[in-house]
Amino acid sequence: MKPIRNSAKAIIVQDGRLLLIRLQDQYGDAYVFPGGGQEKGEELKDAVARECLEEIGQAVQVGELLHIREYIGANHEFAEWDADIHQVEFYFECSLVDPKALVFEGSNPDDHQVAVEWITLEELRNIRLYPKTIGELLLKKGEQRIYLGDLN
Repeated sequence: MKPIRNSAKAIIVQDGRLLLIRLQDQYGDAYVFPGGGQEKGEELKDAVARECLEEIGQAVQVGELLHIREYIGANHEFAEWDADIHQVEFYFECSLVDPKALVFEGSNPDDHQVAVEWITLEELRNIRLYPKTIGELLLKKGEQRIYLGDLN
């Protein structure tokens, strides 16, 4: 089994829209939050800032920690190829340093990444978002749970 991996993710909401990365896989379009793996010696807030530059091509101001989510691959729909993955994800409230940015081209996009898109909060119900629970919490607006456990 692989070691547990930390990942830092950005929740960027602006004008009622959420900035997400669109991926394509064998099932079609899926959306994920910008961010990725923490490197040795790197603080989580620095990891999310670096990952945003790599994936969306924009600098972010990192704010407060909103959620912690675990992903234990063997317990989810992709267990066939993710069974040995255990990742702890830290979701930070972030804002774009340049809120008027129109171009989102990262220097090192993820595999299967095809676009960076603004999605209205209302549209979150109609897209394949991972993890969907964080999208649901954004829609509820008042509910604040930090530790979410192993969910999708």
